[in-house]
Amino acid sequence: MLNVVYRRCFVQPCFVVFVALSFAVLLGCQPGETEKAPSTNASPEQTIEKNLPTPQTSDAGQQPASEAEPVEEPTIEPPAVEPASPETSAQETPAAGKIAAETPADEEFKPVAPPDSDTSSNPSLDVAVNQMPKPVENADAEATDQESMKPYTEEISDTEVTFDMVPIPGGTFKMGSPADEADRNDDEGPQVEVKLEPFWMGKCEVTWNEYVLWGMGLDKQRRSAKEAATNDWNKAADAIAIPTKPYSDMTFGMGKDGYPAICMTQFAAKMYCKWLSSKTGRYYRLPTEAEWEYACRAGTTTPYSFGDDPEKLDDYAWFTDNSDEKYQKVGRKKPNPWGLHDMHGNVCEWCLDEYAADRYKQLGDQLVESPLNLVTKAYPQVARGGTWLDESPLLRSAARRGSNKDWKMQDPQIPQSIWYHTDADFIGFRVVRPLRVPSAEEAARYEITDFEKDEYREYQKANAGKM
Repeated sequence: MLNVVYRRCFVQPCFVVFVALSFAVLLGCQPGETEKAPSTNASPEQTIEKNLPTPQTSDAGQQPASEAEPVEEPTIEPPAVEPASPETSAQETPAAGKIAAETPADEEFKPVAPPDSDTSSNPSLDVAVNQMPKPVENADAEATDQESMKPYTEEISDTEVTFDMVPIPGGTFKMGSPADEADRNDDEGPQVEVKLEPFWMGKCEVTWNEYVLWGMGLDKQRRSAKEAATNDWNKAADAIAIPTKPYSDMTFGMGKDGYPAICMTQFAAKMYCKWLSSKTGRYYRLPTEAEWEYACRAGTTTPYSFGDDPEKLDDYAWFTDNSDEKYQKVGRKKPNPWGLHDMHGNVCEWCLDEYAADRYKQLGDQLVESPLNLVTKAYPQVARGGTWLDESPLLRSAARRGSNKDWKMQDPQIPQSIWYHTDADFIGFRVVRPLRVPSAEEAARYEITDFEKDEYREYQKANAGKM
């Protein structure tokens, strides 16, 4: 009978309480006087969260990694953790739900500011001239005027990667093609007289060897593995945003070592230049459309920098007739008269300008100094030079094209990436460095525009919950 009574659900707890009180009395204790654990003033949810590993921001966000130990097989479902501020992480959510690899961040690195911060505190959105440390020592790269400019090799510090820069003299030229040029398109005229200041230009297109140091975060990962000391150049460069992990091999099996980097957006190319400026202490950026054509022509007025005979293209360019249906290593064809390789063909190259078919009409018939059409929308932006896929007319010095939505047709992300053009295996870029370093106000014209800043913030916000 007692067993039946004891098994009733309301009797068991009463019996347990009675026994506990009896023991308390026997031990000389009063209920409520047992020793209490130190209070943490934390709610149960906060206590659980404290014992769980703190989510780390990604490598590019520059936030210190948490030191908390992860809980093995937790028995309580943790509450949802508030996602990091959209711009505390520069590396975005990878496509198709892949989680980006995290690299421990150096506590001395500058954090990227939240989206409502002033851009002067956000290296990814501020102009590069406000973030650059002193130049890495390179005597050949120093010049005070056009006459003292000479070719130089830039070695990216803490790496074995180098690239060559070629001096381009300042001057005037006629931009566009004459009305009687064979295979001319309407957007190439009327011709406009343009004046430009001197600058250096990359001898070749930016290669994967250079690009992945920033684009895949390899520079920082390698330094972290070597436990290398942090210097001013690395601190400045590490604060610049890097892209998401690509959802597939962006070389498409065509080659990597010595081949031109491809598939990046104009925005990504601009951000690489910002990183390179911080990494070297020298001001690098994309060329304007006028600078690109001026350098491509190299003082010539013919359809190509080598003349008007397309039969000679095989000596100077990779295009549909000789490319074997893929891009080729840079610098293997003859250069133009100013020493620049692959200005015709291989991959077309980003310029800073927004594309407008009637751009030359807008400029008018007067001499124009350093023209630039600022980016105000997602498409189209200017690309120049022709590609390994193109026939000879598209490789002419004056030939123009604009980007379009089809270049991201297969991008699986929602929203689509601001970093990659998944279907543009023909777009790359090269860098320029003006002799005269611009002021911060001037530099704002050559870097990320207000439209692109807004697009960047919106993309960060949309992906913040998917880290």
